Amino acid sequence: MNYIKLNRFSHHLQVSFSRLNVICRSLYNLYAPDKLKHRKNIDQTKLSDNSILAMLIWQTEIGIESQRRFCKFFVGLSHSRFNRRAKMLLPLIRCIRQAWNQEVKVAGEFLIIDSFPVPVCQPVRNYRVKIFRGIADIGYKATKKVYYYGFKVHAIVSDDGYLLDYTVTKASVHDAKETVELVINTHPANHYLLGDEGYLGKSLAAELKRMGYVLWTPYRKNMKGSKKHNDHQLMAIRRTIESDFSLLSYYNAENNRARSLIGFQQRLEIVILTYNMAYLLERFN
Repeated sequence: MNYIKLNRFSHHLQVSFSRLNVICRSLYNLYAPDKLKHRKNIDQTKLSDNSILAMLIWQTEIGIESQRRFCKFFVGLSHSRFNRRAKMLLPLIRCIRQAWNQEVKVAGEFLIIDSFPVPVCQPVRNYRVKIFRGIADIGYKATKKVYYYGFKVHAIVSDDGYLLDYTVTKASVHDAKETVELVINTHPANHYLLGDEGYLGKSLAAELKRMGYVLWTPYRKNMKGSKKHNDHQLMAIRRTIESDFSLLSYYNAENNRARSLIGFQQRLEIVILTYNMAYLLERFN
């Protein structure tokens, strides 16, 4: 396993809104499904679909959490109308992300797997909240040592910062349970995976090995051979995903205010699209 010098890319969009609108128009023409392009009365819309997409990305970049507030000052459409138009773009956003995953060759040698929490209420309301009942549940946020009600996002990221794929589960699902599915869905060319202590386990490592992947995780300090095994360079590379998650948090990935499942999915997809777009714009200019 050859160590590499990391080349990290920015995940902040350093473009004007007019250029972003041009980019979104191009993406719409390339990837929009025919059902979306040729739907009834599309020629009578006040704002084009690509303009709605550009506004969603711009809202994510400037960090406005409330869509109602964003519509009031920037959009020119009612909040309800803007929400309906945004949800209609979910198939397009998925198509763009999947196409990029096929086209982008990540620059690094390693892939990093980890998860982050998405609470949907304050901890004090964990046991009486009604939203997403049967879909979300209570999990533990180790970084803040607090139980939360909501979801968990499991992600696989290249060591230079490109997010290849993700999956959403209930908050209580253990990280290791989603690893194999993520790898199957992604089919990454990189064969070295880095995870934290949550991915320790012989069965997971053996299953990934059968698939042609090598999983490395640091040992806990009280485990035999931890000093020899815990390579500081690999640990430093693995920790870069924490910077990626902090940027996703800046884009409000962990503060999803949607109150419907499709709205939740749409907002999360926009966050990841914005994150990866910033990566691609810097890397490929």
